[in-house]
Amino acid sequence: MQCPRCMNTDQEYFYHGSRGWYCRRCISFGRALIEEEKEAVSLKEIPAGSEEYILQYPLTQAQARIASACAQYVKSGDILLHCACGAGKTEIVVQSIAEALKERKKVCFAIPRRQVVLELRERLAQYFPHARVIAVCGGHTAETDGDLIICTTHQLYRYYQAFDLLILDEPDAFPYKDNAVLHGIAASACRGHRIYLTATPDAELKDMKEKGIITELVLNRRPHGHPLPVPQIHTGFHLFLLIRLVRWTRQHRDHPRMVFVPTIAAAEGLGRFLCLFDKCMICTSRTENRDEVIERFRSCGNGLIVCTSILERGVTVSGTDVAVYNADHAVFDEASLIQIAGRAGRSFQKPDGDVLFLCRTKSSLAEKCRRQLEEANRCAV
Repeated sequence: MQCPRCMNTDQEYFYHGSRGWYCRRCISFGRALIEEEKEAVSLKEIPAGSEEYILQYPLTQAQARIASACAQYVKSGDILLHCACGAGKTEIVVQSIAEALKERKKVCFAIPRRQVVLELRERLAQYFPHARVIAVCGGHTAETDGDLIICTTHQLYRYYQAFDLLILDEPDAFPYKDNAVLHGIAASACRGHRIYLTATPDAELKDMKEKGIITELVLNRRPHGHPLPVPQIHTGFHLFLLIRLVRWTRQHRDHPRMVFVPTIAAAEGLGRFLCLFDKCMICTSRTENRDEVIERFRSCGNGLIVCTSILERGVTVSGTDVAVYNADHAVFDEASLIQIAGRAGRSFQKPDGDVLFLCRTKSSLAEKCRRQLEEANRCAV
């Protein structure tokens, strides 16, 4: 017995109710009877001309090479697009999307976190002016059919066998990472091939690459051609780290500054402390007006924000410098530190962003992150 929605085969999750067998592993998405033959979701046909696109800037030679290879290989198999933070992964897959739309194939761009969906929908609507690009996420579910669908991975349960091309952005991020239910739902939503986009592939993706299940394409250079910012690492006791952080925020006061901390309590405490020296915003999962705070930080030009890892992915602010306070905390892993460092140096105007890791003890993860970024810069030459 197998659940057609989450692909579960563990018999312990199946239960026989008054109407028949159903799977309890994905019951939060509604009860789906196993005996009922599940049919592919019926979506509207894609009109001619939807594939025409206009990018905001031309691809670099390296980006164009990867984009062409991706569009070619995805016709026959799954792709791991392993690109550095800020390398232009979205722009690279535009050609693959366009070729699928030209063939009247349904395309979905799925993202683990809701706050990125609406922003990406705006970008792709600009790239594809003749296509109906829709966002499907919490608070935006009235319309679920379009030529190009941007959604959270949770919303994929609506699209059984609907997509010929499924692009999974940041599959190593919470809540998609290690979530068997979401993995199964993504598999059942795709009748064609998948493209995985990430700068930090997890063990599962690496294993799939080693076994030849997916083809890996690598790009370690950003469009502006400058090396990835490599973090400075400072270790010391609490007071030393605070002094070093205050000095850093003052040295970079002409730029936007993001200070990442491991916990909500740390964000609130450090935010109040930094307010003694500068205007400081705080952004965590408890921040009710989170979108407003992020937009205010973006528009400020030289703001200071203390945040948890909730902003480690998907949020790009031009010219940002980044610090991580307590970078040796167990909350942070190698992938999160690389993603956080990737917030800096992304703009053409300020391609050499500054990254600072402050640790109370010597951190092998922080050192590993630094070595990996140095290696990426060497491979990009």
